[in-house]
Amino acid sequence: MAKNNLFRCTECGYESIGSFGKCPGCGKWGTMVEKEPEPSKSTNVKGKRNIGSGVVSKLSEVKGLNSDRVMSNINELDRVMGGGIVRDSVTILTARPGAGKSTLLLQLSNKLGELGYKVLYASGEESESQIKKRAERILDKTSDNLYVISTNSLNEVELSVRRMAIDVLIVDSIQTFVLDEYLPSRAGSPTQSLECAYKCVEIAKDKENPRIVFLVGQMNKEDELSGLRSIEHLVDTVLYIEGEKGESLRSLVATKNRYGSTGEMGFFQMEDKGLISIDNPSEYFMTTRESPVKGSALGAIKEGSRPIVLEVESLMSKSFTPYPSRITDSIKKDSLNICISILEDTMNLKLFDQNVVLKAVGGFRTFDPSLNFAIIMSMASSYYGKPLNKDVVFIGDVALTGEIRKSQSLSEKIKEADRTGVEEIAIGDRNADFKASNAKVVKFKNISEAISHYLK
Repeated sequence: MAKNNLFRCTECGYESIGSFGKCPGCGKWGTMVEKEPEPSKSTNVKGKRNIGSGVVSKLSEVKGLNSDRVMSNINELDRVMGGGIVRDSVTILTARPGAGKSTLLLQLSNKLGELGYKVLYASGEESESQIKKRAERILDKTSDNLYVISTNSLNEVELSVRRMAIDVLIVDSIQTFVLDEYLPSRAGSPTQSLECAYKCVEIAKDKENPRIVFLVGQMNKEDELSGLRSIEHLVDTVLYIEGEKGESLRSLVATKNRYGSTGEMGFFQMEDKGLISIDNPSEYFMTTRESPVKGSALGAIKEGSRPIVLEVESLMSKSFTPYPSRITDSIKKDSLNICISILEDTMNLKLFDQNVVLKAVGGFRTFDPSLNFAIIMSMASSYYGKPLNKDVVFIGDVALTGEIRKSQSLSEKIKEADRTGVEEIAIGDRNADFKASNAKVVKFKNISEAISHYLK
């Protein structure tokens, strides 16, 4: 190995002469790789990336395109994107293998094709026949405006885009493509991935013919976007599909959005016909029962700009080992332990020998503390063996003292709970005078009052 070989961090792009086990730039281990040799001859002019016009203009006279949005008719996707897709935007979609990235983008391609837009689906992983088979499985009818190309050359893709006057470009995935100007760098290398991303931005930001561009990004073992993190800075929107194996629920989250709010979440259900938009999440996350069951309670949270009524289920059972289990995939385990401690202290219970299992309906995961009231009530219901009224929604964070605190966006959560048709909405006594159109709003100072009212 040559002494002066350059090494680059795949996470932050830090370069050094010689390799380190730990990157001096970002502090991560095992990310320093040998930098690909720069091409001796390049047809690309150094530094020439015509993302904009390059002409100084008055901001007041600049023609805005951000308001010119395209509605895909996939409601949950349009919501996450901020009310439609901006014409000259670049979006990268990433998820674990099998989560539905390619499926969602193929559905999107067909929807936009049906609306009259010319769409090119460029795949570096699948052949045209493989894409065709997937389309036959999930699409009722393939649009005549949907075109496919199977290649690893982004140069060929760009040529096709400009020759055919393509309106929408799907690149699946960005790590499988190369630019001839940067050979012999291999596909997926920092150089190729970054330059291919730059090229896609140029295609989208064409002043004469702005285009919609979607990129698929592969994930690494740490469940992060593979390659240089600078790719995330280049694009306008970063979307992430969440979903546990074995669960049909898929959550689409915007972690970055220049044209909308971050943290916005859309919900889909994975079926044989692809990803189906869940337009009424509250109905999806509530179980319809003829009679109440122990361990079940309804709560209300807010994900992005949308309030959701969510059912949580608890199961408490005596442990026959010195170390009882605490199992949940819906909230942080530390949050579960805090709720157990509050219940134990407030009601003077001995829960050190109790196994506790907590799960939200649909496998939903949330960080909203206003669900704690419902969580504690569901655990109390399971412990006492008495079911709660199935038409009561519990909203509020719970202090370590057992007091029920005011929840953020409480009025919106009450309105959503009232819309579902419940009879009562339980909140904290310290809150302002909130009312619902149909349901009765009841107030409690602390957990012990609520448990005594509903379970004793």
